[in-house]
Amino acid sequence: MIYSISLHILAAMIWVGGMFFAYNALRPAAAQVLEPPLRLELWVQVFRHFFVWVWLSIALILATGYWMLFNYFGGFANAGTHIHIMHGGAFVMIIIYLHVFYAPYRRLKRAVIIQDYPSAGIQLNQIRKLIGLNTLIGLLVITVASAGRYL
Repeated sequence: MIYSISLHILAAMIWVGGMFFAYNALRPAAAQVLEPPLRLELWVQVFRHFFVWVWLSIALILATGYWMLFNYFGGFANAGTHIHIMHGGAFVMIIIYLHVFYAPYRRLKRAVIIQDYPSAGIQLNQIRKLIGLNTLIGLLVITVASAGRYL
């Protein structure tokens, strides 16, 4: 249990912490310092690197989460409400991430390659909103998961 919960928490921290950093620190700094073409190219590269970590985090979260759910709690029936909220929140976050990865991120990359910066800006704005939403959900899930058993 010690290894699975440690990996589970680390994976969640990498994913949610990365989004929090990107949204609240990198985004405002990039907007202040870089002109739109360079800023858009920066974001393509940032996402290219960060999304590898998100895929790994999702795999670890699901593997360790289900392992603990079935081996420690004995399944969904024995899990507390906070576990069900964490499970549901995680799937909402994964669905949002899959949409970001397979739709606006791909369109952003294509637009930057052909230097269609107005279209790239529209895609980046959509990604920004979805990452902001996912960050809020992630913070809520972490709060419920860590404090839920004491509610």
